[in-house]
Amino acid sequence: MRLVRLRLQNFRQHADTDLTFERGLTGIIGPNGAGKSTILEAIAWALYGGQTLRGGNESVRFLRAPARAPVRVELLFELGGHRYRVVRGLTMAELYLDDGTAPIANSVTAVAEMVQRRIGMSRAEFFNTYFTGQKELAVMQAMSANDRGKFLSRVLGYERLRVAQEGAEGRRRELTSEIAGMRSGLPEPGALKRERADAVAAHEAAQAAEAVAVREAAEAKAAFGAVAPRWTAAQAGRDARQRLETTLAALDGELVAHGEAEARLAAERAAVTAAQDALAPLLPQVAALETVRGALEAQRALAVQDARRRALAEQATGLEADVAALVEQRERLASAPALEMETAAALGARRTALEALRVEVEAQRTVWVRDRQEVESRLRALRTQYAEVRDQRDRLLGLGEAGDCPTCTRPLGTHFRDVLDLLDRQLETLEGDGNYFRSRAEQLEPAPPAVTEGEARRRTLEEEVVALEKRLAKIQAAVQQLEGVGRDLAARESRLATMRAELATLPAGYDAEAHRTLEAEHARLAEASALATRLTAQADRAPALAREAEALAARRSSIEARRTEAGDALAALRLPADDYAELQRLHEACSRALADASAAAAQRRIVREGAAAAAARAAEACEALTARLAQVEVLEADRRLHDELVRAYGDLRTDLNAALRPEVSEIASALIADLTDARYTELELDDKYRLSLLEEGVPKPVISGGEEDLAYLVLRLAISQMIADRAGQAFSLLVLDEVFGSLDDVRRQAVLALLRGLGDRFEQVIVITHIDAVRDGLDRVITVGFDPRTGSATVTASARESADLRALEADAEPAVA
Repeated sequence: MRLVRLRLQNFRQHADTDLTFERGLTGIIGPNGAGKSTILEAIAWALYGGQTLRGGNESVRFLRAPARAPVRVELLFELGGHRYRVVRGLTMAELYLDDGTAPIANSVTAVAEMVQRRIGMSRAEFFNTYFTGQKELAVMQAMSANDRGKFLSRVLGYERLRVAQEGAEGRRRELTSEIAGMRSGLPEPGALKRERADAVAAHEAAQAAEAVAVREAAEAKAAFGAVAPRWTAAQAGRDARQRLETTLAALDGELVAHGEAEARLAAERAAVTAAQDALAPLLPQVAALETVRGALEAQRALAVQDARRRALAEQATGLEADVAALVEQRERLASAPALEMETAAALGARRTALEALRVEVEAQRTVWVRDRQEVESRLRALRTQYAEVRDQRDRLLGLGEAGDCPTCTRPLGTHFRDVLDLLDRQLETLEGDGNYFRSRAEQLEPAPPAVTEGEARRRTLEEEVVALEKRLAKIQAAVQQLEGVGRDLAARESRLATMRAELATLPAGYDAEAHRTLEAEHARLAEASALATRLTAQADRAPALAREAEALAARRSSIEARRTEAGDALAALRLPADDYAELQRLHEACSRALADASAAAAQRRIVREGAAAAAARAAEACEALTARLAQVEVLEADRRLHDELVRAYGDLRTDLNAALRPEVSEIASALIADLTDARYTELELDDKYRLSLLEEGVPKPVISGGEEDLAYLVLRLAISQMIADRAGQAFSLLVLDEVFGSLDDVRRQAVLALLRGLGDRFEQVIVITHIDAVRDGLDRVITVGFDPRTGSATVTASARESADLRALEADAEPAVA
C-alpha cells in the first residue's frame, strides 16, 4: 500500500489542506496541537469511517467553519497494482477505482466494508501493521516481560481467545449460580405429594358437610312458609285500622285550618273596603303629576347643556394660551434647518480630510513596521544559522581527521581541512550580515517623523470632527423639536375651532330657581301617586276575595262528608281472631331459623370451594416441580458444554503463545541482520519474553541505549510484518507517530539512520514528530503550523537537503570511494 494524496476540508484544525505523499523518508513536523496526528486520523477515517474519530462526528467540524460548511476528506492510495480514491463526509462516502468517474461503492457502510476487503485487514490490524502508535516504542521498553508477552498476544489477535475464554467462563459461572438458585427454591417431592392427598380428603369432607347444611336449610324454609300467610293477614288488618284512624285525625285538622282561613278572608274583605274609601281624594293629584314631570324634564335638559357650556369655555381659554405659547416657540426655532445644512457640510469636509490623513499615516506606519519586522526576522534566522554552523564546526574539531562527517557519516580523511575552511567562511559571512542588520534595526527603532507628524494632525482633525458632531446633534434635535411644535400647534388650533363651534350650538334659558321648585312639587305628587297605586291594587282584589269565600264554603261541606264516611268504615272493620303478639313471635323465630340455616349452607359451600382450590394448587405445584427439574437438567448440560469450552480455549492459547515467540524472533532476526550489515545476527525472545541480541551467535550481556532502541523498533516491525503476512498484503508503508519523544539527540540520529536503512523494505516511511532537530535526516519535510488569524492549521512541504550539505557530500565522495 502506498499513500499518494490527502485533502482535508473543515476537518478539525484543517480548514483546507492538500498533501502529496512521495516515496522515501518523509517527516511531518510541527508543535503539539497543530494538527499532525489529525492527518493520521483523517487517513483512518477515510478508510474505515466514523469508528476511528475521537469524540464522534459532533466534534470533527472546523470551529470557524460556517454552520452548513461540508466536512470532507479525500484520500488517494495505491494497492495491488490499482489506484483507489476515497471521498468521505459526515453522512456520505464514495470509493473510486483507477481514476473512474463512477464510484464502485457509494454508502458509508459499503465503502468501509469494501476498503477492508481490498486491504485485507480490519481497522485494528491495519493500525497494528502500518502504524506504530504514539510513543508505543517507549511503552514497549517500559513493560515488564510478562506485560510484553500480553502486548504481543493482543496486537497479533490472540487476545481474542482470552476474551472468548473469559466470556465462556462468565457464562459457566452464571449457569452455576442459576442452577444453585433453582435448586434452592425447589420443595421436597414427598411433602408435596402428602399435601396433595390431604387437600383431596379435605375437599371430600367439605362436600358431605355442605349436603347436610343444604337439607337443614330446606326444612327451615318449609316451616317459615307455613307461618308466613297467617302473619301477612294479621298485618293487613292492623294496617287498615291504623289508616282509618289516621284519616279521621287528618280531617279534624283540616276543619280547624279551614276555620282559620275563613277568619283571614273576612279581615281582608274589610281592608279592601277601607282602601276604596281612601283612594277617592288622591285621584286629582295623580292626574297633575304628568304635567309637572314634563316641565321638570325640560329644566333638567337645560341644566346639562349649561354645565357643558361652562366646561367648554374653560377649555377654550386654556387652548388659546397654549396656541400663543407654541406660536412663540415656532418663531424661535425657525432658523434650525439652515444651520443643520451648514454644519453637516462642514462635518463632511472634516471627515473626508480625516479619512485621507488616516490612510496616509497607516501606509507610512505599515512600511515602517514591515521594514522593522523583516530586519528582526532576518536577525533571528542569522542567529539560528550561525549557532548551527558553529555547532557543526565544534563537532568537526572534536572528531578530527580520523572521525566521520557529522552529517553524511562518511570518513573525513584529507577533506577535514576543506570542510573546516568552508565552515569558517560561512561563519564570517554570517557575522558580517548580522552586523549590518543590527545597525539597520537600530535605525528603524524610533518612528519616522512623517508618521509622528501625521499622528498629530490626525488627532487635531479628530477633535474638530467630535466638536462638529456634537453641534450637529444639538441642531438636529432643534429641527425635530420644530416639527413637533408645528404638529402640536395645528392640533390645538383644530381643537379650539371645534370647541367654539360647539359653544355656538348649545341652547340658553336655564332657570335654577324654577328647577328647584319643580323638583319639590314632583317629589310630593310622586309620593301621592305611589300611595294611590298601592290602594288601587288593594281595592282591585274585591272580586277575587268574593270567589275565595264561595270556595271555602264548598270545601267545608266536602271535609265534613269525608269525615262521616271514615267514621262509618272504622265502626264496620272486623280484625282476625289470632293473637297478634303470639303470631309475631312465631314468625320471627321461623325467620331466624331460616336465616341461620341459609348462612350455614353458604359457609359450607365456601369451605368446599376453598378445599377444591387447595387441591388444584397442590396438583399444579406437582406439575411445576416436574417442569423445574427438567429445566435444571437442561442448564446442567449447558454448563458441562461451557466447561469444555473453557478448557479448549486455554489449550489453544497455550499452543499459540508457544509458537508466537519463535516466529517473532525469526522475522526480527532477519530485519536486524539486514539493518546492521550482519553485525547482529539474531534477536531472541525467551519463554518470559525477555529480549536479547546475538552478535556472531553470542548473546550480548549488556546493550546500549541506541541498541535497545534498534531492538524494540525491529521487534515492532516484526510484529507488523506477521500481521501483514497473515492478511496477504505487501508491507510497503510504515508510519511512526512520536517515536523520538524519550530519545536524546544521539539516539534520535541512530533511529533516523535505521529508518533510512529500511528503504529497500518500505517504499514509504512517514515519521510524525514535534522535534524540529530531526529535519536534516529526512528526505522530505511536511511542516504543520497554526495561523492564529484564521484559527486553522498551515501545511508546507519541502525537500530538506541543503545546497551546502550536497556540496560537502560531493567533495567527500572520492575519499569514500
